[in-house]
Amino acid sequence: MPLLTKRNRELMFWLVQVLGWSALFISHYFGTVVAQEPPEILRTIPLVSLSGFLVSSPLRYVCRRLWKYRLPTMVAGALVAAFIASVSWRLCVNLVYDTLASSAIVLPHWTSYFAGTISGMYLMTCWVGLYFGFRYYESLQDQREIALRASTLAQQAQLKMLRYQLNPHFLFNTLNGISTLILDNRNGIANRAVTALADFLRYTLEQDPMKRVTLAQEMDAINLYLEIEKLRFGPRLAVLYVIDEPASQALVPSLLLQPLIENAIKYAVSPREQGGTIRVEARVQQGMLQLTVRDDGPGLSDARHAGERRGVGLHNTRERLQVLYADYSRMTVRNAEPGLSVMLQFPAELVEPRPDEPVTLAKKPATV
Repeated sequence: MPLLTKRNRELMFWLVQVLGWSALFISHYFGTVVAQEPPEILRTIPLVSLSGFLVSSPLRYVCRRLWKYRLPTMVAGALVAAFIASVSWRLCVNLVYDTLASSAIVLPHWTSYFAGTISGMYLMTCWVGLYFGFRYYESLQDQREIALRASTLAQQAQLKMLRYQLNPHFLFNTLNGISTLILDNRNGIANRAVTALADFLRYTLEQDPMKRVTLAQEMDAINLYLEIEKLRFGPRLAVLYVIDEPASQALVPSLLLQPLIENAIKYAVSPREQGGTIRVEARVQQGMLQLTVRDDGPGLSDARHAGERRGVGLHNTRERLQVLYADYSRMTVRNAEPGLSVMLQFPAELVEPRPDEPVTLAKKPATV
């Protein structure tokens, strides 16, 4: 929305107009007193200031029209308008002098009514410059606000795109797993997997991609996902949690850890007959939330290119952190001997648990 509403702009203009000409009145008055000018001159000062106020007020509408033109036209038009206003003002001023202070100020000729136009031109030019300065500042602020809103909308669109890119990827892998269970005549487990999948998809649909949740809520959602994978891998999949209690109440982007755990299952558990263990750690250190997903798989020959080797999961996670936290976030991928460790760091924003809701850390997924 605009920096100033129409009503506020009107009030601002008249306030500045009154204060400006009042300041001129005060300075002129005290200057006359200090110079010990005749009393007749003092009587003219209120009318001189009032005439300046009345003559300069219509300049606003002229400048408003000129604002729509190119700079050369605007400058030329503003100078012409300032000159006409100056001539009109000096005519009023000298008429006041001739009427109220004729004994102190004598105008020898009718052309003397236009005397002082140059000094009046200086004052009116400053008035016009001040007006355009306010308009330029307001326009600059409006453009900055529009740019910020556009940037925010672009970030929201990017985050939603990254979130929705993960869901089809996960859905494809899960449906393939359920299909395999059906082909192996493990229909009971397949049915449970479909039910768990429905619960997880319901959660993802109800969650706004822009919304952040506490880590405890995030881990409850991860457990829904792990229940599906547990039905596929059984005892081959083990998950350990090491989550500090303060970290459980830190806000995190929803479903931030799901692609990391999915990658760990895909590369460290699924290919090996003995399966593997995934370890999820969370702690708060020096105002930063540290989330780590570690597996005991074969790791990578070159962890620097993990984003290329492990699909869209790591890339999307890095992009989400960059959009949300910019340079205040970091994602580190390194071999853990054995396995691979992915650590996320970003500012910790802790929320207080409600008194009627005790803090609960993530639960282990049920074994089959």
